[in-house]
Amino acid sequence: MKRQLVRDWMTPQPITIDPKTTLPDAHRLMQDSRIRRVPVVADGHVVGIVTLGDIREAGPSQASTLSIYEVHYLLSKLTVESIMTRNPVTIAPNATIRDAARAMLEHKIGGLPVVETTDGKLVGIITESDIFRLLAQDPQDGAENNSTA
Repeated sequence: MKRQLVRDWMTPQPITIDPKTTLPDAHRLMQDSRIRRVPVVADGHVVGIVTLGDIREAGPSQASTLSIYEVHYLLSKLTVESIMTRNPVTIAPNATIRDAARAMLEHKIGGLPVVETTDGKLVGIITESDIFRLLAQDPQDGAENNSTA
């Protein structure tokens, strides 16, 4: 297998959110975009990452005594800044897919923001789905990147 680079399999210019985005807005964006994780960006730099699981965990317990209206009100005030994973593991676009897979396994995560080493700017995201797509390609097709996040 030829040496595969993150830049060739990542999703470029991924959807991002601001730290002040409310949980309901982040959840709606992720559902509408059919994505499971989103980088949190401030001034062009990754400051965190939020997953659907993070948002679900922030929801109320079934044992809550709050009314549905109180729950919705409280959740509408909560921002991703309060639940995001800060300083997430990132990878450079010129790293290999093997490096990305190793980092995901080591940290038990499903995706990595791709950050330029020169200026620290977010340029993409690589997920386990991208790596599966690489492994599933038919070498006879000569298919290259068909990135679809």
